[in-house]
Amino acid sequence: MSVKDGKEYLYLIWKCSTTRRQYIIGQLSRNGEYEFQYCGEIKAAMDAGFKPLVVFENLDVMYRCKELFPVFSSRLPDRKRKDIGKILDKYGLKEYDAYELLKKSGARLPIDNLQFVDPLLDVEEKFEKTFYLAGVRHYLGCEGKACKNAVAVTRGDECFLCSEPDNPYDKNAIIVLNERKEKLGYIPRYYAQAFLKLMNEKRISGCYVAKVEKEQNCDECIEVMVKVEKTQN
Repeated sequence: MSVKDGKEYLYLIWKCSTTRRQYIIGQLSRNGEYEFQYCGEIKAAMDAGFKPLVVFENLDVMYRCKELFPVFSSRLPDRKRKDIGKILDKYGLKEYDAYELLKKSGARLPIDNLQFVDPLLDVEEKFEKTFYLAGVRHYLGCEGKACKNAVAVTRGDECFLCSEPDNPYDKNAIIVLNERKEKLGYIPRYYAQAFLKLMNEKRISGCYVAKVEKEQNCDECIEVMVKVEKTQN
């Protein structure tokens, strides 16, 4: 799903601490060598407070490197860690591959608001996509503090995607509801446009809660799995 024209892609996402809005600010690709460039919403993110990375100061340059850029590989656990085997198992990896670990883990750090995501590009075949919902703290009734008293959510619950074309913050916004029509959260902004296209094509065949971790960070509280059917010719 992250391959296009022979290249593998990852998006670099930045979240504004004030508004919690997520911006697609960069694109990392791999095809023999690594390439990085700013893209998408970089200027909007800068207006919201983002500052370009020191090693990538020029917004208009395509940066290239034979190895994964050190500024990104340094965000990953050291391959020499004693528990590296458990870390790889957690992300379904049989061996250490920095790019794959970057994609699987997101490489989030507590010192900034950056993370990598596996983009949802044009895919014609049948597939499943798993990811965490955005904004759950506002809709579960916990605000990140009283998680045990939040709206009941259980693994396997069926969910429903509903577009919000009048949403003042994002015309592509998609809210996720449970069977009782209670709001659970939103499709992350970086996936919203792609999923809206899939909804319009009537390719969404199901959405279910894949994981619930109320004791974890509110950005990783409810994980859903969306089933998408093959393109009809």
